[in-house]
Amino acid sequence: MKTNMLKSLKIGKYTIKYPIIQGGMGVGISWNELAGNVSLQGALGTISCVGTGYYKKMQFAEKIIRSKPFEAVNFYSKNALNEIFKNARKICGDLPLAANILYAINEYGRVVKDACEAGANIIITGAGLPTNMPEFTKNFPDVALIPIVSSAKALRIICERWKKRYNKIPDAVIVEGPLSGGHQGFKYEDCFKEEFQLENIVPEVVKETKQYGNIPVIAAGGIWDKDDIDKFIALGASGVQMATRFLGTFECDAEIYNEIMPKIKKEDIRLIKSPVGYPARAIDIGILKAMRDGNAPKISCVSNCVAPCHRGIEAKKVGYCIADRLGDANNGNMETGLYFTGANGYRIDKIISVKDLISELVGK
Repeated sequence: MKTNMLKSLKIGKYTIKYPIIQGGMGVGISWNELAGNVSLQGALGTISCVGTGYYKKMQFAEKIIRSKPFEAVNFYSKNALNEIFKNARKICGDLPLAANILYAINEYGRVVKDACEAGANIIITGAGLPTNMPEFTKNFPDVALIPIVSSAKALRIICERWKKRYNKIPDAVIVEGPLSGGHQGFKYEDCFKEEFQLENIVPEVVKETKQYGNIPVIAAGGIWDKDDIDKFIALGASGVQMATRFLGTFECDAEIYNEIMPKIKKEDIRLIKSPVGYPARAIDIGILKAMRDGNAPKISCVSNCVAPCHRGIEAKKVGYCIADRLGDANNGNMETGLYFTGANGYRIDKIISVKDLISELVGK
């Protein structure tokens, strides 16, 4: 079923012209250039709050050790986040902007407050069940909250906790299937099972939202073109989230992706283990090759980025520090960087502008 015109997307007090959310990508993939231009073109730009200490060669981090932001207070730099939002606003003005903040990070609550103060209109959180998310936005009643889930059960837990504790339900929910880039909300083996594919979990989440009123459902994970958008809207979604497509735009803040994406093949994309405790989808270059070759950098926890890693214990088990390797990717280091992409990343054959991509997606 196809729709000729995509309807706008209402999230809390905000109206997004096109029902497309650009997924948050860190470190440094979706900062001011990408997010600002996505919002400017009528979709929802999302600033990743991961690793902001690396912004503009770490000039906003207050303490650096061994060329890395020291501790979570610098890895998630408030000063840098303020600057990113300020520069994004120079591009998109007062149009809605979102912030993506992983629940698994150290100092989650502080970073949520930082994002609200920096000017985020919408907070998006995945990588865990954010059952206390509203706790940190009580002083920002206009900020809309969107959790990311991978099942109707996860949404039910969030809604029940939020209703009981805060008398609130999510302003929208993103349901992410196992074809997305970066961290997955599934066990490794479940990523390949039919019942966990996006087209099968979206209707279940849509049905669950009816228990709580009108919660817009956003489908994510492997969305590629307008046919996909129409498909998931027909399944009951109000919109989609897309990230990988924006790796193939000139405005992508991590410019190295402009060089990488048109060259990769389907077999270059694989699911790997992560110190965060979830499977993650990445390109088989950089640190993944270095680990195979036996010359991966020594692991020492400097940035203390995510709670599940337990100060580098999990990093040593999987063979790499995620903060350091994503930081290397942001710096364009092809030998030791970790490069995330969705399962369809190999389909990017040329780099285009955000404006042209949005036009293509909405069928202009």
